[in-house]
Amino acid sequence: MRHAETIITNARITTGDPSQPRAEAVAIAGGRILATGTAEAVAILSGPGTRVHDLHGRGLVPGLVDSHTHGLWGAVRDLFEIFLGFAASHADLLDGIAGQAGQAAPGEWITAAPWKAHLRAELGARPRERLDQVAPDRPVAVKDVTMHALWVNSEALRRAGITAETPDPDGGEIERDESGEPTGILTETAMALVLPHLAPSPGQLAQAVRHMVARFNGWGLTGFKEPMAFEPDLAAYAAAYDAGDLHLHMGAHLARQSPFGGDMTPMSDMTRWRETYGRPGLNTAYAKLFLDGVAPSHTAAFTEAYPGTDPARHDPEAMLLLKPDALAAEVMALDAAGFTVKMHAVGDRAIQAGLDAIEAARRTNGDSGLRHEIAHCPFPRMQDLPRFAALGAVAEVSPKLWFPGPVTEGQRAVLGADRVERCHPIGDLLKAGAEVIYGSDWPAASADANPWTGLAGMISRRDPGGRFPGTLGADQAIPLDTALGLMTTGGARAMGREGDFGQIRAGQSADMVMIGGDLSAMTPEDIGATEPQATLFRGQVVYGAL
Repeated sequence: MRHAETIITNARITTGDPSQPRAEAVAIAGGRILATGTAEAVAILSGPGTRVHDLHGRGLVPGLVDSHTHGLWGAVRDLFEIFLGFAASHADLLDGIAGQAGQAAPGEWITAAPWKAHLRAELGARPRERLDQVAPDRPVAVKDVTMHALWVNSEALRRAGITAETPDPDGGEIERDESGEPTGILTETAMALVLPHLAPSPGQLAQAVRHMVARFNGWGLTGFKEPMAFEPDLAAYAAAYDAGDLHLHMGAHLARQSPFGGDMTPMSDMTRWRETYGRPGLNTAYAKLFLDGVAPSHTAAFTEAYPGTDPARHDPEAMLLLKPDALAAEVMALDAAGFTVKMHAVGDRAIQAGLDAIEAARRTNGDSGLRHEIAHCPFPRMQDLPRFAALGAVAEVSPKLWFPGPVTEGQRAVLGADRVERCHPIGDLLKAGAEVIYGSDWPAASADANPWTGLAGMISRRDPGGRFPGTLGADQAIPLDTALGLMTTGGARAMGREGDFGQIRAGQSADMVMIGGDLSAMTPEDIGATEPQATLFRGQVVYGAL
C-alpha cells in the first residue's frame, strides 16, 4: 500500500465527483490524490513522514479554471499602466494621466484605462484635444472598457503616422471630424496602428507572468486559457513553465486573426509557435479568431438594429470581421491542422456565423474530436441553442456580465433594457444540451479575474457585492453544483485534460482551494466574498497555508 505524503482531514470537501460529492478527508502523494472519504477511511493511508493537516471544519473545493482570461494583458495593466477602475469618470482619468505625464520620461508612452464608449459624447468633437491638454508632449493611449477602442492624443497619432490621408483598415475605423482629420478615436483593427508602440518588453512580460501567477493562485485558480497569444506572450509563458514558476494548468489560443494584431498570422507561424512553445502543462494547440466587435462601439453583429439607429441602414453582414465563406474556410483549415478554435462572437449574427463555420468543418473534415468554442456568446438566438450539442461546439460564457455591474448602464444605453435582460442565457444553453465553460475575460470589461464573484453571479444573477441592485436574466440562474462544474471539470475538458484535474477524486492532480466554510452552505453573497486561505497545485501549497 502506498502511503500518503499529505492527509487533509476534518474538512468539508466539495469534490465535484458525482459518485461521491462530499468527503471529509483526502490523501495526496506524488502530486496526485490517492483517496477521498471519511477521516477514518483515509487515515489508514498514513505512514512514516505523512503530514496531517486538520482543517477544523473549513472547506475544500477543486482548483478553479478560467477558460478565457488575458493573463499577461491584465498583469501588464496592473504593473505598468494607469487603471482607475470602471467606476472612474473621464475627469478622474484625465487627472491620473496628467499626474503621470509630469513623471514620465520624455517620449515615453502613457497607457491608461478605461474610457467608456457609450459616453463618447463627453469627450467632445475631437477627443485627442482633451488628452493634449493634460499631456501635450507625451504620446497617450487610453483603452476603453471592452479593449476594442483606443482614445489617443495628437502626439500618439503623430508617432503612429496616422493622418487624414490614412485609410481605414478593413474591420476598423479611424474616427474623423468634419474636416477629415482624425479625432483620436480608433476602433477594432484601427487600434493595430498604435498597439505595437505599447508592446511591453520581454523583461516586463517576465515580471508580468510572475505577478499573474501569484494573483491567480491567490484567487484559487489552478488553470486558465489565454485566449489571444502572440509570440512574445508564448515565449514568456514557456519560460515561466521551464523555470517551474507557472503554477497553473494552461492552454494558449494562438492569434490567427485579431483586431489587435494587424494581418493574419501565417499558418506556418502558427505551426512553429505550437511546436516551439508547447509544453506538457502548456497546451498550444489552440487558435483564435474574431468574428465581430463589441456592442458599445456598435461593432457587434446583431440581426436586430441598435436602438436609436436607422433599421433600414443596419447591415449585420458588414459587421462580420470574417465573411461567412472566409470564416468557414478558416475553421476548416484550422480544424484539419489540429487547432481547437475559439471565436470571439458577441452579436447573435456572429454567433450564428461561428456555428455555421463549425458545421462546414464537420461536413468537410468529419468529426475531428476538436470542440471548437464560441467565445463570450452573450446573445445567441434561441434557434441556435440546440446546434451547440449537435455540432460538438462549446459555449463559453464570458465575461462576467450576467449580473448588474459597472458596465450594465452602458449595455442598456447601447442595446436597450430588453436585450440586455437576455444576456448570457446560461440556463437555456444547458437545457439545450450545450457544453458550457466559464471565462472572466479579464481585463476586458471585467475589473478582475476573481472567480468567486463569477460563481456567485451565475447562481443568483445579481451582484454578490450588493453595489448594483436588481438582477439580469434571473430565470437563467443555475444551481451551485452546475456552476462549479463549469469552472472545474468543464475547464479541464476544454483543455483536453478531462479526468486529469477538476475534481477532488482519486487519480487526479491534487489541485484544491481551502476556504473558510462549507461552500454548499454559503449564500451567493458569502460565495462572492470568498477569500481563499490556501491553494494547492499538484499537491504543493502555492498560496497561503494549510
